[in-house]
Amino acid sequence: MSATASFQVPTPDGPRRTTLAYARKGTGDPLLLLHGIGHHRQAWDPVADILAAERDVIAVDLPGCGESPALPDGLSHDLATTTAVLGAFCEALGVERPHAAGNSLGGLLALELGRGNRVRSVTALSPAGFWAPAERRYAFGLLTGMRHAAQRMPVPLVERLSRTAAGRAVLTSTIYARPGRRSPEAVVAETLALARAEGFFETLRSGRQVRFTDDVPGIPVTVAWGSRDRLLLPRQGVRAKHAIPRARLVRLPHCGHVPMSDDPALVARVVLDGSRR
Repeated sequence: MSATASFQVPTPDGPRRTTLAYARKGTGDPLLLLHGIGHHRQAWDPVADILAAERDVIAVDLPGCGESPALPDGLSHDLATTTAVLGAFCEALGVERPHAAGNSLGGLLALELGRGNRVRSVTALSPAGFWAPAERRYAFGLLTGMRHAAQRMPVPLVERLSRTAAGRAVLTSTIYARPGRRSPEAVVAETLALARAEGFFETLRSGRQVRFTDDVPGIPVTVAWGSRDRLLLPRQGVRAKHAIPRARLVRLPHCGHVPMSDDPALVARVVLDGSRR
């Protein structure tokens, strides 16, 4: 069930009230799920029920995404601020050091939370931040093109394309290896989420200088990469392993950049295994 949490986040000009939307289900140790740029928490729907059998699953819409409003004046859509917002969100929910799993930008945020010892474990699926400069430019170019296409495409056209497997491939094959597995309703919703995501370009601009080069000591870390990731190329997983030597590096065969619907059983197992270590 969808809910919202409002809380104060400190800024140089005083505290600012921030609100995030989230969905929560299941029992067990808390598990925070973080999606990628321009996406929404429903990206995790294909695995949420499997995870909820063993975890208290909290899937959150990042600031300016899905049902969460953009950050208020005085807060920037950058890595440090969003990490602080997520820490305050967990405090508002009374959740102390959850496990964290994230995809793309969400994977980078999960690693940042781990580096700050705010979570018990991290599972990062194709996390951002391990790119070479040319790879970052390539990824940001694709993301910009996807955003412009989503904004310019009339909703009736999106709905018509979503009704066929070929149309769903046109809309989502950049991020899914098996776009035909997405439901028409899910494809329409995530296309609209991309078109309407506030702070999209501010987030993208703030990522130009981001590279994750620090270790994440003291907690279990799993880095998993889809073998058919067309956005953040799989070789970046090797760089992640070099940066975080004790991390477990997992290959996700036949999965794309957002692997949760490409192989829900495999992704759920990787996340659960990562939070048991």
